[in-house]
Amino acid sequence: MELLLLSNSTLPGEPFFQWPLEHVRTFFAGKKRVAFAAYAAPEAQRDAYAAKMNEVFGPLGVELVPLHAEGDPAAALKTADAVAVGGGNSFLLLRDLYRTGLVKAIAHRVKDGLPYLGWSAGSNVACPTIMTTNDMPIVEPPSLKAMHLIPFQINPHYTEATIPGHGGESRDQRIAEFLALNPNTTVVGLREGSLLHVREGRVELHGHDMKLFRAGSEAVEIAAGSVLRMDLRG
Repeated sequence: MELLLLSNSTLPGEPFFQWPLEHVRTFFAGKKRVAFAAYAAPEAQRDAYAAKMNEVFGPLGVELVPLHAEGDPAAALKTADAVAVGGGNSFLLLRDLYRTGLVKAIAHRVKDGLPYLGWSAGSNVACPTIMTTNDMPIVEPPSLKAMHLIPFQINPHYTEATIPGHGGESRDQRIAEFLALNPNTTVVGLREGSLLHVREGRVELHGHDMKLFRAGSEAVEIAAGSVLRMDLRG
């Protein structure tokens, strides 16, 4: 398997999808048809989302195939050279991946070698579950179980920052709550402008340092440029 899992698509003050573009260009090298799952956006916005992504991916020399516009999305996936799963709402994305049969179809194809690009919600659904998303559950998917392409959980858009005067829990506190009830799971806090390149049983961190959380242990900072095993040990 080969996956490129981004925390986010766009950094503040930059054009859309600028920071990861060179990584994606290399990832898509030699690929002609890229299936795009826009299901993290509300249905009425999916055509516009696909058009926006086509403006980014078209100059890379790939044909974007919006799966939501296909009569049989799983069948359309069979002719793709890669799959991209966009960000938005993780609950909506997962619900519609189940509804279309893509949750299994994408997982099977990726495990057979189809390259997978995901960002934000698209990275969440590559995990065992979407239980470490930041999103509001605006719909109810059949299950919180996702594609389990990687053995650990990602918290995208991770930050230690708190809002002055806001009494809600920090991201670290939320992850600690998750680990208290899921102590055998590892969580990574993937900061903005960061990605994980998964290939050949290894995980390469690019961009910024990330935070690794395990139950019963202090969180550990992992330096950008690190290469880890799939169990996230050096």
